[in-house]
Amino acid sequence: MHRSGFVNIIGNPNVGKSTLMNAMVGEKLPIVSAKAQTTRHRIMGIVNGEDARGEWQIVFSDTPGILKPSYRLQENMMNFVQDAIGDADVILYVTDTVENPEKNIEYVTRLRDLACPVIVVVNKIDVSSEEKVKALMQEWQERLPAAQIFAASALERFNLDGILAAVVEKLPECPPWYDKDCFTDRNLRFFASEIIREKIHHHYQEEIPYCCEVGIETFREGQERYDIGAVIYVMRESQKGIIIGKGGAALKRTGTQARLEMEDFFQKKVFLQIYVKVDPDWRESRKELRKFGYEI
Repeated sequence: MHRSGFVNIIGNPNVGKSTLMNAMVGEKLPIVSAKAQTTRHRIMGIVNGEDARGEWQIVFSDTPGILKPSYRLQENMMNFVQDAIGDADVILYVTDTVENPEKNIEYVTRLRDLACPVIVVVNKIDVSSEEKVKALMQEWQERLPAAQIFAASALERFNLDGILAAVVEKLPECPPWYDKDCFTDRNLRFFASEIIREKIHHHYQEEIPYCCEVGIETFREGQERYDIGAVIYVMRESQKGIIIGKGGAALKRTGTQARLEMEDFFQKKVFLQIYVKVDPDWRESRKELRKFGYEI
């Protein structure tokens, strides 16, 4: 018997969804940042295994944090969440010990009516008291009586084996959806852009990360290295100046750290060139959003 299914991870921003998926998959796929709204795309990570009942394949799917959209980019991000709820074999709803359980409660209400199994992960228990964790688990069990509730720390990898075992138990009988040597549905160009965007989240403050997008203009694979040309798109000239920094120092730092992480991820030398362009309407333009992979 072979079991296989789509296990879709949803939840509010900054609760640790991407950290959880990376830990489950064993590879860094979604980018991670302390800032909210880091994930913009729906990113799949594939895990294969075997137990006493036979082989299995989990297709995890990380999604953007739930929010009320303010512009077209965010509308498309929420479409990814809606799709993930609609095509899941299992839902992993991630919350944590600090967020208000009432936040975006309409999604929790929807989970109660789903036919597929729901697992609630109360994440970040390493920064909370045992009493609070127990109270939250009880509260979530009352909100979603049919769900299975887990306390976990994705960062510390606590209780991930228990979550994985519960997921595997709920998988339907099905052939594998992907080849067994695949670990994601995304290509190297995508990860190159995401690595650069992660460094922007780490190094720039306030609105800058949310006004930027990264496009990969060239991606050439040679025998010795990858040659990559990237463009950081911003919305205003002032943001361009901040990204570049005095004498180009800020952009150089971002590029250097991105290149080093790409070399580690790709296991090959990388020659990276980054330019900055102003595109005031990229968050609202269907054409631009299609170019960046947010619209079909």
